[in-house]
Amino acid sequence: MEGDQRTSPPTRGLLPDGHLVLWTLCSVLLPVLITLWCSLQRSRRQLHRRDIFRKSKHGWRDTDLFSHPTYCCVCAQHILQGAFCDCCGLRVDEGCLKKADKRFQCKEIMLKNDSRAADAMPHHWIRGNVPLCSSCVVCKQQCGSQPKLCDYRCVWCQKTVHDECMKSSLKNEKCDFGEFKNLIIPPGYLTSINQMRKDKKTDYEALASKFGKQWTPLIILANSRSGTNMGEGLLGEFRILLNPVQVFDVTKTPPIKALQLCTLLPYHSVRVLVCGGDGTVGWVLDAVDEMKIKGQEKYIPQVAVLPLGTGNDLSNTLGWGTGYAGEIPVAQVLRNVMEADGVKLDRWKVQVTNKGYYNLRKPKEFTMNNYFSIGPDALMALNFHAHREKAPSLFSSRILNKLELDGERVELPNLEGIIVLNIGYWGGGCRLWEGMGDETYPLARHDDGLLEVVGVYGSFHCAQIQVKLANPFRIGQAHTVRLILKCSMMPMQVDGEPWAQGPCTVTITHKTHALMLYFSGEQSDDDISSTSDQEDAKEAE
Repeated sequence: MEGDQRTSPPTRGLLPDGHLVLWTLCSVLLPVLITLWCSLQRSRRQLHRRDIFRKSKHGWRDTDLFSHPTYCCVCAQHILQGAFCDCCGLRVDEGCLKKADKRFQCKEIMLKNDSRAADAMPHHWIRGNVPLCSSCVVCKQQCGSQPKLCDYRCVWCQKTVHDECMKSSLKNEKCDFGEFKNLIIPPGYLTSINQMRKDKKTDYEALASKFGKQWTPLIILANSRSGTNMGEGLLGEFRILLNPVQVFDVTKTPPIKALQLCTLLPYHSVRVLVCGGDGTVGWVLDAVDEMKIKGQEKYIPQVAVLPLGTGNDLSNTLGWGTGYAGEIPVAQVLRNVMEADGVKLDRWKVQVTNKGYYNLRKPKEFTMNNYFSIGPDALMALNFHAHREKAPSLFSSRILNKLELDGERVELPNLEGIIVLNIGYWGGGCRLWEGMGDETYPLARHDDGLLEVVGVYGSFHCAQIQVKLANPFRIGQAHTVRLILKCSMMPMQVDGEPWAQGPCTVTITHKTHALMLYFSGEQSDDDISSTSDQEDAKEAE
């Protein structure tokens, strides 16, 4: 009996150990199962939301956090995340997305029939989430100030009105398209154009005459990948203020295809706003040249620039600044475009012919808007460190390298680089040709058919020039530049596009003009000093 009592305690100790294992498994597996279930539900919601986005006529985009107090247009509840339409401005909670998509109509880029006049249509009112800086069109008091879904905004003219001020007469009133009516392509106009094309009529000028000579429709060409993807947000803001049919993402619709909209608009009236870097501007200007080849010269637009990213020397030369980071509202950008004046921009052909008896390849051809360079400036763009170590002095020999300006040979000092300029700015905001100091030089222009040619002694010299501690070696101005290079591989660049080049002959000749828009509303210190110098020179004459 005593032996049995001694062996019983170990048997009872096995049960707690089994429960412990069971509870341990549950504590580990349960969070995993909950996580998997939540992930499955999230995936289902995303698929459902994407399906609605794909079939919807709205330009829905989802967001994890609205930047200002926002209320759902369906349930009127305050929401932190959900979806919004970047065409009409609707805001909606994720759970109300399907209802909102069926209940509310988005902007009509084209009317369903031509029963209404091309230049007249009723307001399209959207309730709630109006800008805080807006005022009621009836009582002139602030709108959208209450912490709830309230007040109305017209998606075309951007007018706002209080709930209590909304009248039946206002609902049926014709929309005048507001402040930017001279930039907007009305849906009724496109409807009439569509009907005329069906009737095989092409007298678009008579239709456009209803809008007057002040009508200068604007086409937006934005690069959604420029400026840390800032272009994508700008696309939505422009769609809200304009007709969405006027707004294009060049990464999805090439400029040459987007610019065909110009052929449906009055001759010599269209303006284009390019949102991107100098490379995007060059891409658009190449598309404009293709329009000339197709015989569409009377539809050629004037081009303005909204600079995104870094550099942007062409934009700076034309008065649009070195970069845009949202410091001014998009509405002000449109006002600046309306105030801008037309100017011409020289465009140049850069032909690079490789040396060698057995070279059967065709010469490389580039189009230059800004500048061509060879040496340290191009080396920094190419990051060609291996070549830099092998050949630290690119232009140390006067025998192996020749430079000709308008056919005349120019003797070169011991330079490491040459820069050929078409515009006033270089290197992200430096006026290279004018330089600094009391020594006067003719101002660099982008429409005089002349190139400015300068030399640099090295990378350190380039850095000194950019911080205004030194001047470049000014070689001269010319209509044609020819450069013969007999060195080994060296860095070259055209408008920031670098490559490694062997012995060759580079010839730069005038190609064509581009019609640009110059904005003089904001000038830098360099612009002001250059303008004053020019005025002083005129007075001296």
